[in-house]
Amino acid sequence: MATIHNLLDSKGKQGALQFGIDRDVVEAASSYMSDEDNGLGFIYSGWAQCALPHRRLAPHEPWQMISERVRLIIQPGLRPVEGSNDLEHVGVPFGAHGRLILLFLQTEAIRTNSREIELGKSLRQWMKRIGISPSGTAAKSVRDQAERISRCRMSFHIQDAKGANALVNQAIVDGALFIEDTNIRDGRQVIEIAKLSEGYFEQLKRHPVPIQEAAVRALSNNSAALDAYIWLAYRLRSLDSKKLITWSALRPQFGSTYRELYHFKSKWLKSLSLALAVYPQAKVEISDQGVVLYPSPSPVPPRLLTA
Repeated sequence: MATIHNLLDSKGKQGALQFGIDRDVVEAASSYMSDEDNGLGFIYSGWAQCALPHRRLAPHEPWQMISERVRLIIQPGLRPVEGSNDLEHVGVPFGAHGRLILLFLQTEAIRTNSREIELGKSLRQWMKRIGISPSGTAAKSVRDQAERISRCRMSFHIQDAKGANALVNQAIVDGALFIEDTNIRDGRQVIEIAKLSEGYFEQLKRHPVPIQEAAVRALSNNSAALDAYIWLAYRLRSLDSKKLITWSALRPQFGSTYRELYHFKSKWLKSLSLALAVYPQAKVEISDQGVVLYPSPSPVPPRLLTA
């Protein structure tokens, strides 16, 4: 993928497009290369192995994803129905906005060394910085995803090489404070403060994956590409030698909703290309058997981590 970055340097965006490279990939690489903001983000390594659903599920439907050593289970939360004694399911978080909020929570927790995170003004400012409009449809989506995250129960079940469980049945968000917002027409409440659970916070501090905000900005509307980028940021920096990840091994994590392997392969290659467009240091090859990963520098330069 270094080719596209070289082309953009030498021939510009139009020159790169003339070589037949997908326009979305060119736009993502161009956006990343022109971004001068060195902001950092942090995410728990478990999210590099499992992820939220990409699309909305039925409100009562739980979500489960199983990779080689990690199982993610998300149970939808409940909220009271206004004007009655009934309860209704909120639904599990999904899509790009759900991922961005989780990234914000974890980044703030690492930055402040606190598991209590303000979701009001801080979240709005961060979303604006990432390129998400703080008003209109996008703002409504962000509020919806924040409530889903706060009310649901997410748990990682992780096994080490010996089969021992590292983190079992651990909620991510331990508590949230809801306040009324008269500016919201549907009367829903807005979450102002979220609190990561103590167990999850400790795991996050032990196993953080550093990523670049510039890369997140360039992929902010594509949940599949965000997942691929986080996966690469986690896997490539820890390799000692090249490693083949077969298509059948990739499918449970990135294509569990596809019935056929060839459908997954044809669709996911675009997401991988977008992730590589914002990770110039990544050394990856595509083969008939799968994806070959090579030891690569972290997407975050060491000088930024120590700054």
